Amino acid sequence: MSQIIKVNSKNIGMLIRFDDIAENMNWEIMNKIEIILDKFSIKPVIGVIPNNQDKTLLSFPKNEKFWSNVREWEKKGWEIAMHGYNHLYEKESFKKDYFKYGGSSEFWGQPLDIQKKKIKKGLEKFHNEKISIRVFFAPNHSYDENTFKALKECGIKEVIDGYGLFPYTEKGIKFIPQLFYKIILLPYGVQSTQIHINDWGSVELNNFEKFISKNKDRIIDYNEAINTEKNKIFNSFIRFFIKNLLFLTRKFI
Repeated sequence: MSQIIKVNSKNIGMLIRFDDIAENMNWEIMNKIEIILDKFSIKPVIGVIPNNQDKTLLSFPKNEKFWSNVREWEKKGWEIAMHGYNHLYEKESFKKDYFKYGGSSEFWGQPLDIQKKKIKKGLEKFHNEKISIRVFFAPNHSYDENTFKALKECGIKEVIDGYGLFPYTEKGIKFIPQLFYKIILLPYGVQSTQIHINDWGSVELNNFEKFISKNKDRIIDYNEAINTEKNKIFNSFIRFFIKNLLFLTRKFI
């Protein structure tokens, strides 16, 4: 049995990623999620908005101890990621963004200096709060070439987004694939979820706990995910196939 688990750990892994974590959010649900994660010793990625100005999120009560909470999460081994800067969508990408998701964007289409300024200001906020940041993911999966240039110039070379079945390096950035809107555990590969909890209730919370309980042995932490990179030729072939399949699918959505 131990040998089977060891093999699976090399070839199957799901990274739990939470989006839209901010001072104003659904803290009733978040506090219950933290209990579940601790119960099963799960170390997720927490996508923190450093300067949240999203009106939908601002409608939730504010947690005055937010940054203290984030520091405690980091101490527990949770990976704190930078999820954009202010979560305000300023442009429509019309599916011209790097991953062809389409929709509104905080970063796509902005000049390099503006994107770099946002990232630097976000990093300054984390630095002032004594929180280390090495990974980024943009709101609505929306990037362009300038986004990656700005990230690298600001010292960030890891992103949770992209295609494929395993982490890969492209444009000087290491990507951990994030493929689905729903929590789907593939039979092979290392991937990330994207989980938005601010509209959750008891049903979604119970379903989440059931999923974690059932699949806890296949859930990995950020260090395990980012340090997994399969044969480059094989990974490139699979990534090319998945990329074009998803591009074609999104073209008609």
